[in-house]
Amino acid sequence: MTINILNYSCLPNNRYHSVFHLREDHTGIPLLDDIEIHVIELTKLNEFAAELEEGGLVNWLLFLKGVDKSNWEVLTMKEPMLKKAMDTLEFLSQDAAARMAYDARMKALSDEKSRIEGAKAEARAEARAEARTETSTEIAAKLLNRGVDLQTIAEATGLSIEEIKALQPIN
Repeated sequence: MTINILNYSCLPNNRYHSVFHLREDHTGIPLLDDIEIHVIELTKLNEFAAELEEGGLVNWLLFLKGVDKSNWEVLTMKEPMLKKAMDTLEFLSQDAAARMAYDARMKALSDEKSRIEGAKAEARAEARAEARTETSTEIAAKLLNRGVDLQTIAEATGLSIEEIKALQPIN
């Protein structure tokens, strides 16, 4: 599929959106149904057509054509995604200082989000390590109660001999 959006007229018709398919010249058999060439001529688009449509292509084309800003609210009601495009256009139209301030704010928000996510990940890792230590301590205590020697318990649990000795009951 090819979509050509033109700011001039090139086809001898009154349609703003023409669709072409590849067909065999003599029999009219289509080569492939998937091959389409869309030609959209903004000069043929009637601005009043937006009132006839409930969202969709016409509203996007009116935006691309440069419809008066006073009509932007009407277009966004019919096509909510246009709001994002309009906001982006307004941002890109700002002066360099305003763009730099906006970029700095967006970077600060992104950095803050990264710090929060990093802190959450660190907290999860600490919790897992603490849970492993508690599990190792429980296993070491059980092995001590069965009379297993300290060196074997240390190798099996990863605890130090001092940590294991601290688990021994005081007699």
